[in-house]
Amino acid sequence: MSKPILVVDDDPDMRSALREAIQRIGHDVILAEDGQDALIKIKNSPVAMVVTDMRMPKVTGLSLLKEIKQRNAALPVLVITGFGTVENAVDTMKEGAFEYLMKPFSFDKLSSTISTMMEKVSITNNIITANPKMEKLLLLAGNVAMSDTTVLIYGESGTGKELLARYIHRMSRRSKMPFVAVNCAAIPDTLMESELFGFEKGAFTGASEKKQGKFELANGGTILLDEIGEMPLGPQAKLLRVLQEKEVDRVGGKMPVPVDVRVIATTNKDLFKESMDGRFREDLYYRLSVFPMQVPPLRERPEDILLLSELFLKRFSSMHGKAIGGFMEEAVEFLQRRQWRGNIRELENTIHRAVVISRGDNIRIDDFMINESVTPVTETPKGIRDMERDMILKTLKDVNGNKTQAAKVLGVTVRTIRNKLNEYRKNFPTV
Repeated sequence: MSKPILVVDDDPDMRSALREAIQRIGHDVILAEDGQDALIKIKNSPVAMVVTDMRMPKVTGLSLLKEIKQRNAALPVLVITGFGTVENAVDTMKEGAFEYLMKPFSFDKLSSTISTMMEKVSITNNIITANPKMEKLLLLAGNVAMSDTTVLIYGESGTGKELLARYIHRMSRRSKMPFVAVNCAAIPDTLMESELFGFEKGAFTGASEKKQGKFELANGGTILLDEIGEMPLGPQAKLLRVLQEKEVDRVGGKMPVPVDVRVIATTNKDLFKESMDGRFREDLYYRLSVFPMQVPPLRERPEDILLLSELFLKRFSSMHGKAIGGFMEEAVEFLQRRQWRGNIRELENTIHRAVVISRGDNIRIDDFMINESVTPVTETPKGIRDMERDMILKTLKDVNGNKTQAAKVLGVTVRTIRNKLNEYRKNFPTV
């Protein structure tokens, strides 16, 4: 079985609520009533991650975080607080917290935060490869990590650009300071400046208090500007000034705020072409691409396909409580001949689905199921539709009916899950 998540909170009701919420998204949970109890539990039982309250008697959440990081720097910690401030958040991130949540928060927010954390540490803290191109790239990354040079990482979606960025941060002198990842494609254009650079109280309607932006939260550490090619031209100008002057201007602010931040950007676009076409600032492009790096797609890393497949098989077999030893010969052939246009992310989802479906000691070719974007590998006596239905219903059962988690496991949208369930209810009233 997979390692449990340790929940630490001195409030019994909050402990119970967190346990129920985390179990609903498919994770085992152990509880600790304070920091001292938590340290004992960690010593006696390996855990996947720690979710801890901030204010507790005996040992505070911040003290617990420091102690955990001294014992096991790789163990991810999520800090939850109802008394937090931006300064508290900065302190926890400087001490190595992976993320923090402010009370009150929704189940969806907790679920997505934990899922993101687990995903980002799931491949372990090292990049696994046997490919000469990747080995050379890691050597370059290790060399550039020792400086504060701005890095621009190119690569197709799903190749592991963020993983490489985190590797550079871990190898740098800033490794004990915050690593703040910003998905530029996920922030609305109207909120981009305030998210990156912060704002002052009263700067606009709804700005009831001062807020530090991502650059200030990353002060002393590294900021990852993921999919930088999606950033609008307006914030690009302000970003250029931050890179040049080492200071940010909060929205509504009167004085610039100094920041010491190493910038790593990633993109799946040709930024030079984007700049020539007027969709990206040419001066910003040259400022970012001081040290460009290209992550090769998985189809150019044939040595890594089985290596990664076996890693994912071990992880997901443990997660689902299955003893699956390996891959049948025809399954290996399928893995090796596939183009993997979705790269490592597609491979990971494919192995996960196969583990969910498999009823044997090894993965068979029939275990590689279909979704709306994947052609069936082979026809089966049972019929594709029946197998698809069984796969979806089994996955929903494994994740306690959570449609969002089931969609993530199967590599489809939540809407697809809902539509399929509606279809099954019409044709199979007992579903």
